[in-house]
Amino acid sequence: MNPTNLQLVGTILFAMAILHTFLVSKIQHLAHKYPEGSMMENLLHFLGEVEAVFGIWSAIFLAYYTATQGLMVLDEHHKVIGGALKYLEQDLNFTEPAFVFVIMCMAGTRPIILFAEKIILTIAKVIPLPGKMAFYVATMVVGPILGSFITEPAAMTVTALILLDYFYSNKMSDKFKYATLGLLFVSISVGGTLTHFAAPPVLMVASKWHWGMGFMMGNFGYKAVVSILISTLIIAFMFRKELEGKLEIKQKHDNWMVPTWWMTLIHLIFMALVVYTAHHMVFFLGLFLFFLGFTSVTREYQDEIKLKESLLVGFFLGGLVVLGGQQAWWLQPILTQLSDLTLFIGAAGLTAITDNAALTYLGSLVELSDGAKHSLVAGAVAGGGLTVIANAPNPAGFGILKGSFGKDGISPLGLLMGAIGPTILVMILMELLPNLVAH
Repeated sequence: MNPTNLQLVGTILFAMAILHTFLVSKIQHLAHKYPEGSMMENLLHFLGEVEAVFGIWSAIFLAYYTATQGLMVLDEHHKVIGGALKYLEQDLNFTEPAFVFVIMCMAGTRPIILFAEKIILTIAKVIPLPGKMAFYVATMVVGPILGSFITEPAAMTVTALILLDYFYSNKMSDKFKYATLGLLFVSISVGGTLTHFAAPPVLMVASKWHWGMGFMMGNFGYKAVVSILISTLIIAFMFRKELEGKLEIKQKHDNWMVPTWWMTLIHLIFMALVVYTAHHMVFFLGLFLFFLGFTSVTREYQDEIKLKESLLVGFFLGGLVVLGGQQAWWLQPILTQLSDLTLFIGAAGLTAITDNAALTYLGSLVELSDGAKHSLVAGAVAGGGLTVIANAPNPAGFGILKGSFGKDGISPLGLLMGAIGPTILVMILMELLPNLVAH
């Protein structure tokens, strides 16, 4: 397939954006050489934000699109039939970035975090391990599996915030932090596969391929749970010296107020409604405005809503949608010409450089055998922890935890090294464990 000029420019800019993500720590380091608060320092800090990278390069692409195709082309009835506006409004779908923004804001609230902490603390008490290690294992197993029910972005937000409070302190080594980050990203990516509505790469194909909850549980979900358990226990054992001793409960400030049961219930209802209407942006954005009103009324029981962090993540994913829409010309031929095993390995590798939901979406546009469908989705979820762009929830965890890695932030190579072990394990299990449900 010969690409058009637009597709070629889109692919070049996509490659530049990926390269940019590997240079952000260098750009942040450069920013410190300028006076604090100066325009140059602020500009370099912005260019060094991973969450801003794809938004910046997509803006360049849209400028090129407008220059060559026009802003909008109208027919005789004044209907938009071409130009950059048509591409944004009719050819692309920004529901997922908007959904991740809303669910990240809701999941990062005090009532939801405390609710998740209570569940994890309760489970940690029955794990026959020392206090701190038991809480770590419970967090890294329960958090990602919750993603199958409260969606992966919500699970990522909750788990990352608990890790930030209890484990990402100065006492823990960078080696531990990177190993945990890699484990978190991989576990979240596969942890949403027990259901057909929680993991973005599954969401893209489930209705078209008629995959229900039973099919997901029997062919992906149980393998994911086994993988998460084994990976977590291995990492916990590797860092047992750092995880020994009692768990230190996070100290609250004096005027900190514990949300009541009914406040937590209302938060959970809001989240359930947003998850239920995840495909309907107009509805869940309206719900979000009511949610902001409720948090304003109960302000003394709330922490500040993470609007900036969530918006940056939405901006990142929006940019990924804009540039990802131009990659079909080279991705689709690859997906249709590979054997099942090669497709499985190839999908895991391609996921590292292109969002796994975009990959499965492109797969849904071509005719694939049942074996190829399974290989594509298994590879896409298995490789979802290798880079920050591999899985839609990753930027949420990245944004929450990056401050714990010093001035230079999270190294893409460090993340890759932390994720490679759990990724290989989940790939082996996805391939070797039997599928329990026939299509």
